[in-house]
Amino acid sequence: MPLTVHSTVVQRLRAAGCVFAEDEADVLLAAASDAGDLDAMVARRVSGLPLEHVVGWAEFGGLRIAVDPGVFVPRRRTEFLVREAASLAGPGAVVVDLCCGSGALGAALAAALGRVELHAADVDPAAVACARRNVGSAGRVHEGDLYAALPGGLAGRVDVLLANVPYVPSHEVALLPSEAREHEARVALDGGSDGLDVLRRVTVDAPRWLAPGGRLLFETSERQVPAAVTAVRAAGLAARVVTDEELYATVVVGTAAGVGG
Repeated sequence: MPLTVHSTVVQRLRAAGCVFAEDEADVLLAAASDAGDLDAMVARRVSGLPLEHVVGWAEFGGLRIAVDPGVFVPRRRTEFLVREAASLAGPGAVVVDLCCGSGALGAALAAALGRVELHAADVDPAAVACARRNVGSAGRVHEGDLYAALPGGLAGRVDVLLANVPYVPSHEVALLPSEAREHEARVALDGGSDGLDVLRRVTVDAPRWLAPGGRLLFETSERQVPAAVTAVRAAGLAARVVTDEELYATVVVGTAAGVGG
């Protein structure tokens, strides 16, 4: 489309408060089938709908991940968690993606490692439907509450347990950008009174599911690290913290006793 169209879209996005107006305009122009489609998409974005929900996908880990309305949008900083997991496992690993949302983490890790046994799970039916599209033939997606969703035969076999748990304290959800609080499921954001309620449920049962030397990896905020590490150690796992300053990402790795610990 003409440069003037791009400029007009940028101006509309800037007026609506979009920080990365130029980049978003590029995405919208590439996704639109015609001028009418573009105008409708820009209008939805200006109204506050996340860009990823407008175009129906997000770029994550080199993949185009489908993101349906209401489903948690994978954050770019979480690519660090996937890269860390990929450095700890290899082809053939048994991988579980808990609180999987769109399934982005599991799909990206499977793509990075090649052949894996991948299982993803989420309590939100909309997220499960979306994840099944993204995971495809690379694995299986289960609906249910944390470990209750998983096949029992996985117990003691999981090499990499990704848990992108919600970690925003309940009283801070209202402070999130409107894109998140109004258009993503609250269950994917609200981590309870101190943001770590779901994490504690994950850590306490992780040893039952992890293989000897298996790893639990999750993202958290910098200020939550001490409490998160305490939860990991209380479950009997060795804990270490890794960070990426450029992505402003903090990941805690819990390792089960055994070979590779």
